[in-house]
Amino acid sequence: MSLSNQAILVTGGTGSFGQKFVEIVLKEFDPKIIRIFSRGELNQQRIREKFNSDKLRLFIGDVRDKNRLYRAMNSTDVVIHAAALKQIPTCEYNPIEAVKTNIDGAINVIDAAIDAKVNRVIAISTDKAVHPVNLYGATKLVAEKLFIQANSYTSGRTKISCVRYGNVIGSRGSVIPLFKRQRKTGIVSITDERMTRFWITPEQAVRFIVHCIDLMQGGEIFIPKMPSMKIIGLAKVVAPKAEYRETGIRPGEKINEVLLTEEEARHSREFDNFFVIEPEDPSWIAKSLAGGHVLPERFRYDSKNNKWWLTRDDLYAMLKNSKAANFNETNGQ
Repeated sequence: MSLSNQAILVTGGTGSFGQKFVEIVLKEFDPKIIRIFSRGELNQQRIREKFNSDKLRLFIGDVRDKNRLYRAMNSTDVVIHAAALKQIPTCEYNPIEAVKTNIDGAINVIDAAIDAKVNRVIAISTDKAVHPVNLYGATKLVAEKLFIQANSYTSGRTKISCVRYGNVIGSRGSVIPLFKRQRKTGIVSITDERMTRFWITPEQAVRFIVHCIDLMQGGEIFIPKMPSMKIIGLAKVVAPKAEYRETGIRPGEKINEVLLTEEEARHSREFDNFFVIEPEDPSWIAKSLAGGHVLPERFRYDSKNNKWWLTRDDLYAMLKNSKAANFNETNGQ
């Protein structure tokens, strides 16, 4: 399915993902329209000035407001749901607000998309949803379950799937801007030197989601294969001359992240560049993707035992290519 001649809606579309999505889709496709749905007037003005395209429509709105979503989804073909409260400390301190946005908002997106007869819906999830230890992860786990099971109510007209990936280099929630600020002081704080994370660039995330829109049958969770790196390794790339001080793991953090559990692996398949978790007990008729192979018993995809690790040069190139936090060669040395 090409995104050309499609009406596309991106919730939370003024974030780092939304901006990269707009950039790539406007450049490589010929969409009928791209609707950006978000709360921030200032960020919408910035995205308007940045792209200056008559294909863009900017909707002020909140996913908590179902009526506004209904209006935005009128005559929409594809919805990408990226809106969420994502900061772990924010969600911990404001748990009810996190639930209202990440769970109630997900329900509103589902209802509006089904009633508007949207063709395809992709919800963006996170590795924090797997074995969650914080409220943010718990709300995203619930959202995943809601989006997958929503296929029961679509009669096949609206296909709904999820994409689950790790940390995005250069996003507003990334640790990179913190390390960049700290390197000016000569001291960079590391919570735990054992800590590992999956890494993906905004462009890689967008291209993967565009690919999944083409593949999806409804009910899958798509997981890209991503490289791992220790947080201390990242710090040494961003601030190589700094002193590194270990401060201890923060509430709601894990040492390592998991993208695919042993239990999920029993109903998952592996492809060249990604995994697909298929619905375990669908109450609708779900078609399987062609190809792939069954995963071995007790398979687990986590950032510690990952076979693919970033070298210093790999990460340095990713940082430069993604323009993460205005990273540049001079400041990085």
